[in-house]
Amino acid sequence: MLKGLTRAGLGGNVGSIEQFVTAAAAHGFAAIAAGGQELEEWITAKGIEAVRDFLQENGVQIGTIGLSVQWRDTEEEFVSGLARLAKDAEAAAAVGCTVCCTYVLPSTDQDAAHFTALATRRLRTCAQILAPYGIQFGLEFVGPHHLRTKWKNPFIWGLRETLDWIDAIGESNVGLLFDSYHWYTNELGVEDILRLKAAQIVLVHINDAPDVPIADVLDNDRLFPGEGVIDLAGFLRALKQIGYTGVVAQEILTPKPLEQPTEELLQRSRDAFRKVYTSAGLE
Repeated sequence: MLKGLTRAGLGGNVGSIEQFVTAAAAHGFAAIAAGGQELEEWITAKGIEAVRDFLQENGVQIGTIGLSVQWRDTEEEFVSGLARLAKDAEAAAAVGCTVCCTYVLPSTDQDAAHFTALATRRLRTCAQILAPYGIQFGLEFVGPHHLRTKWKNPFIWGLRETLDWIDAIGESNVGLLFDSYHWYTNELGVEDILRLKAAQIVLVHINDAPDVPIADVLDNDRLFPGEGVIDLAGFLRALKQIGYTGVVAQEILTPKPLEQPTEELLQRSRDAFRKVYTSAGLE
């Protein structure tokens, strides 16, 4: 499983995408998350061959792009973003990125039944746009309890419901963005991972949680892997057992950007991965 980085947890000052790639490579990471428009601008500025060569020389791949389409709001906002999504997909495919992801909040101010119908159609449309570019579409269920009641009506926050929704969307390139934090806040176990097939997971996020009651775990109060109470060794071993070989990307959401120098946070990230990978018997 490839070690990956997102910008979350690196202090908000990683710099340009080229600097991010270089920093990731220097600390033993093989993948990063990027924005589709960011990739397009990089390709336009440097040329596709130069971009590909730079990634290859550093041994880093673009593990995922985020979904830029506003699918949660009005139909006009959704439709207006589809052209951008096609451009994002084209840029991602050009550099070998095969994953695009979005998160699903566990409650909504909209009528839940109506929102489910709208969201299903919209996410199906996104998947259909991504598919010709060879890009898988990952949906991330969000588990923390405080978000389940933040808005008026409950929505989807669990693994089983997300898998059912993926079946309803009905496109073969749709799967899970599987996050250790949401696995933990749903009180899932290793056995739940072992019931999955590797093909159902398009990306993994890894992070840790403080030692507080699960109902009190906040979405933006995450720790670096190995610094909290989540059974990340069991999490990683189970993913390996089912045959998952994709990116495991760190995502550390905090109430405000971490103030340590970026170099220190990169070293902390590197050490965190070493700790949990070693405890899982993966290195």
